[in-house]
Amino acid sequence: MKRPFLFLLGGVIVVVLVAAFYFWFGSQRNPTRNRALLAYLRNPQAHEDWVIDARQRCDDAPFVMPTRGYIGFLWDDSFRPGHRHAGIDIFGGGEAGDVPVYAAYDGYLTRKPDWKSTIIIRVPSDPLNPGTQIWTYYTHMADKEGNSFIVDAFPPGTSEVFVSAGTLLGYQGNYSGTPGNPTGVHLHFSIVRDDGNGGYLNELEIANTYDPSPYLGLRLNNHAGGVTPVTCNP
Repeated sequence: MKRPFLFLLGGVIVVVLVAAFYFWFGSQRNPTRNRALLAYLRNPQAHEDWVIDARQRCDDAPFVMPTRGYIGFLWDDSFRPGHRHAGIDIFGGGEAGDVPVYAAYDGYLTRKPDWKSTIIIRVPSDPLNPGTQIWTYYTHMADKEGNSFIVDAFPPGTSEVFVSAGTLLGYQGNYSGTPGNPTGVHLHFSIVRDDGNGGYLNELEIANTYDPSPYLGLRLNNHAGGVTPVTCNP
C-alpha cells in the first residue's frame, strides 16, 4: 500500500510543480506586450502614437529619451525561466543603422577596445540620489556581423570623454554578440549601479541596475505598473 501511495503522491507533486512553473513563466513573459511589439514591428507607421521621440523629456524627468521608438520590453520583463531583463528595449521601426541614439544625460563616455556595439557613460552624481555615481549603458549599435554604428568620435578604446545630454552616440542595430545571429533592430538601455570603487557592476544582473522609470518619467517597471504601450501621456 505504501509504494502506490508514494508513487501517486510523487505524481501529484510533479503536476503541481509543472503547473506552477507554467503559470509563473506565462505571467513573466507578458503576452500582451509581446503581441503589441509584433504588431508594431509588422507595421510601425500604423502605430506612430506608440512612439516616443528621441531627446524628448517626459514631464520633469532628469533623462531625455535616448532614441526614437516604441518601448517593447521593460525592466524586469522575462524572456526565459530565471531571466530578468535589466534594462529597456526601444525599437525604432527602421533598418539597422538608420535610427539615431543619443546620450540621455551628461556624463563621461567609455568604449572598451573590444566593444563593437556598446558604450557606457559615467554619471558622477545621480540626479535622483545626489552624490551617488551611476552609469548609463547603451548596446546593440552594430549590424548583425558586428560592424559598428557608433559614431567615429568614440572609437574603440575611448575613455572618459565628456558628452552632454543629446549628443549623438550612434545608431540602432541588431548585433547580438554572436556574428550572423541578429536580434531585432533596437537599442537596449539600462542604468547601472556603481561598484563603490569608481567602476560599474555587471549590467546583465538586474540587481546591479536601477528601475529606469523615475529617470525617464515613464512606467517602465514590469512589476510596478508597467503599461503597454509606454508613452509620455498619463
